[in-house]
Amino acid sequence: MVILLAKVLVLNGPNLNLLGTREPDIYGQVTLDKINEQLNQLADQLGLDLEFYHSNSEGEIITRIQQSVPNVKGILINPGAFTHYSLAIRDAISAVGAPCVEVHLSNIYAREEFRQHSVIAPVCLGQVSGFGPLSYLLGLRALAEKLYEN
Repeated sequence: MVILLAKVLVLNGPNLNLLGTREPDIYGQVTLDKINEQLNQLADQLGLDLEFYHSNSEGEIITRIQQSVPNVKGILINPGAFTHYSLAIRDAISAVGAPCVEVHLSNIYAREEFRQHSVIAPVCLGQVSGFGPLSYLLGLRALAEKLYEN
């Protein structure tokens, strides 16, 4: 029997619902549902309970972050394009104080200049990017390690 360590909120921002068909040369052919399935399998091994949330709306993401406390002990987030400019999402993550890991399918530092800066990363434990769907799994493992430390 696996003892649940904590509930983790998995947040996905704009256009990630189009994974599998959106620019497969950059983002691959794996769907968001498949990534979530892989995350659930890993979460079972790590003793985590995952809650998934996707929105194309900045305000909805902020509200979900704010509502997550105190039930959620950690956040795994792919903010999509909000990575580069959403100070409001950054402030929400900072305000709730839950440990957070930022993930990206593509290597944002090897892309267009405007994609090479994250306003979210400074309020996160760390960032994993460039490994396709594996970025999510690596990010969840890192988050679990930090949660076990506390």
